[in-house]
Amino acid sequence: QVQLVESGGGLVQTGGSLRLSCAASGRIFRISVMRWYRQAPGKQRELVAAITRGGSTNYADSVKGRFSISSDNAKNTVYLQMDSLEPEDTAVYYCNLDATTTAWGTVRDYWGQGTQVTVSS
Repeated sequence: QVQLVESGGGLVQTGGSLRLSCAASGRIFRISVMRWYRQAPGKQRELVAAITRGGSTNYADSVKGRFSISSDNAKNTVYLQMDSLEPEDTAVYYCNLDATTTAWGTVRDYWGQGTQVTVSS
């Protein structure tokens, strides 16, 4: 199966920066979309940012201008650069991707284990 390993989370003060990384491994034929979600206590899971293998990006309104998603398709890795962090950004961040494992396979959804981001006021 495809496995996603996330890193880069931690504790940071308001206004600080973090960079999250997510590396996919295992049997992968093609990744079509990579995404970052987050979920804070008492809140719905929220799509933070997404990037296609062609480089198109999408951001939640709450993070526009502060977060930047990028990818290295050759390494099957996606990054989330988070600047000007606010306490409201505190959440567990999950890497997610759509991928096929074979040339003939259907597109399936894969998730990382999550990494905690805590922004102190």
